Amino acid sequence: MRVALCQIPVGDDPKENLGQIRAALERAAGADLAVFPEAVQVRFGNALAEVAEPLDGPFVGELREAAREHGIALIAGVFEPAGDDRVYNTAVAIDGTGELVGTYRKIHLFDAFGDRESERVAPGDAPAVVELAGLRIGLITCYDVRFPELARALVDRGAEVLVIIAAWAQGVFKEEHWTTLVRARAIENTAWVVAVDKAPDRTPPPKGAPGGVGRSMLVDPMGTVLADLGPFATVMTGEIDTAVTERVRRMLPSLAHRRRDVF
Repeated sequence: MRVALCQIPVGDDPKENLGQIRAALERAAGADLAVFPEAVQVRFGNALAEVAEPLDGPFVGELREAAREHGIALIAGVFEPAGDDRVYNTAVAIDGTGELVGTYRKIHLFDAFGDRESERVAPGDAPAVVELAGLRIGLITCYDVRFPELARALVDRGAEVLVIIAAWAQGVFKEEHWTTLVRARAIENTAWVVAVDKAPDRTPPPKGAPGGVGRSMLVDPMGTVLADLGPFATVMTGEIDTAVTERVRRMLPSLAHRRRDVF
């Protein structure tokens, strides 16, 4: 499967953000799947409840139309109303015909490093594995990557690829945490990882700290970083070969060595 890592800037205007998504899909021509960051609808720091829409609303409708026009499946992060003046931080999975085939509401909320995501966002309560472009994909959003039990639960549910979407907050040592955790999830699960962060904010958001460190990565099941997009907005396409997964798991059968009688 050819996957496009779409490290786009995300700003305060949903219409402009849709323009960035469409431009990235143009650059992703030939890919089977395009992965976009968390919160592509509008960046954090805005009044999320004012822009949140149901999944049958116009923003997801535009994503579906864009996927259909380009014939490329996509994964991206949006906001949907939660019913209590908060929103759900939701990953949507759309196939190349424009069908919404699955969603994931972020389980672990970023109440860390002085932030309080839970004041604006309601937590999800279920892991999600979706089928896109012929593969089973486990969905992870940003802060979730710090919780290895979620990635393992997705692999136990049959995920062949872990897709991590993020708007990773900038800060001391944060970029180092991002790159280390992404590789760790690949190594410990002997699984492909596609991790897409947004391009770093170049202007302050309306409220809060800047987000995005870039460094979107494609990592193979051995932990080899096959692509690292660095700090600038870009789109890069790479290949996911499940034969590599089989080879690594024969050589390193750590999943088979789990002590289920103990843990």
